[in-house]
Amino acid sequence: MAESRNVIRSRGATFVVHSAYGARFNKAWFEPSYWGGQATSVSSGGRGSAWFIESPDVSGVLRHYLRGGLIARLFRASYVFVGERKVRSFAEFDILSYLHRTGFPVPRPVAACYRKTSVLFYSASIIVERLNGAYPMADLVCSLSMKDWHNLGVTLRQFHDAGVMHADLNCFNILVREGWFYLIDFDKGVVKAKSRVDAPWKQLNLDRLHRSLKRLEWGLADVTLEQGWSALYAGYQDSK
Repeated sequence: MAESRNVIRSRGATFVVHSAYGARFNKAWFEPSYWGGQATSVSSGGRGSAWFIESPDVSGVLRHYLRGGLIARLFRASYVFVGERKVRSFAEFDILSYLHRTGFPVPRPVAACYRKTSVLFYSASIIVERLNGAYPMADLVCSLSMKDWHNLGVTLRQFHDAGVMHADLNCFNILVREGWFYLIDFDKGVVKAKSRVDAPWKQLNLDRLHRSLKRLEWGLADVTLEQGWSALYAGYQDSK
């Protein structure tokens, strides 16, 4: 599934680097402090664990993997290690590489890493290219036209027809740029080799997005949620 990539092992940490960045890569890239003023915290969505990076070497987004929910009180940044192929940052790197290479609207991965923190646990991070000029759907929902909603439905259907299951499809993980939609944050995402047109996970995916949209403020929107969702679903169905 992965594009050409380099694997680097150094002092208890393992890195995978996209071939386009191999000559420039620095292991310190995963530390926000390394970037100084070139790194700014991502405020929209997320858990305060992501930074925009703008430098001559890379224009990207650095994200540390952090847990949510009750378990985060005990294991905020730790995950059980069950083999390198199951490391979350490496799995996300590979699915993004595959999707980007095959033409899907996703950011290209730059590098990913993990570090064993004990015999049983590891921490992980990833850097992906920044989609400059793109903003979360949640921030732009009041300005989306009916055509935009329809186009989003078409885009989502393309992912689903290819068996791509986004594990957390919500309005913060969809970016909008000049009328085009991009999906980000493929942590725990899956590409299913064989998937029926009516596979239940597809509707569950859409339901998750709908719930996230219902939590937004719609007071100033030109299009209501019901109207927008009808246009989205029409685009999704028209793409059969």
